[in-house]
Amino acid sequence: MNKEELREIQTPLKEKYKEDREKAIVTLSSKSIISKEDVNCKLKSFNGELIAGLHPAAGGDGSEACSGDMLLQALAACAGVTFRAVSLAMGIQYKNAEIRVEGDIDFRGTLAVDKTAPVGFKEIRMNFIIDSDEEEEKLKKLLELTERYCVVYQTLKTGTNIESELLIK
Repeated sequence: MNKEELREIQTPLKEKYKEDREKAIVTLSSKSIISKEDVNCKLKSFNGELIAGLHPAAGGDGSEACSGDMLLQALAACAGVTFRAVSLAMGIQYKNAEIRVEGDIDFRGTLAVDKTAPVGFKEIRMNFIIDSDEEEEKLKKLLELTERYCVVYQTLKTGTNIESELLIK
């Protein structure tokens, strides 16, 4: 895809969202079916079923997807797509680009070993490795705009309200 093709696809969407901001609100959803036998759950994805289970540091055997890894993968995927869209819009060329995402979890928290240990990622690092002849300032601007427009990055960075509700059948 090139800059013009992306603009052709996105321009009518931008115009529609400017005219009616309610049309820009899209509800995404996901559902897991919790196992009665194992410590895992099944998720339906666009390309089939995925089984998520415990990370080996929490007692899993490593054969099932770890939700922590999936969170980092979602960040890498969103940042990668955003990076590509912004690079097209800016006319930035690169030979190769990749994003590496890693995060630190203290499993004492999630396993209730230490009530003062946090549950969740203590820190997440995202590295952009770019092979490009573009000026460094342009590439820094590309990174800044990628961070600004990446949905997953902004959700993690700024936080969001999450509500839980128990619905009994």
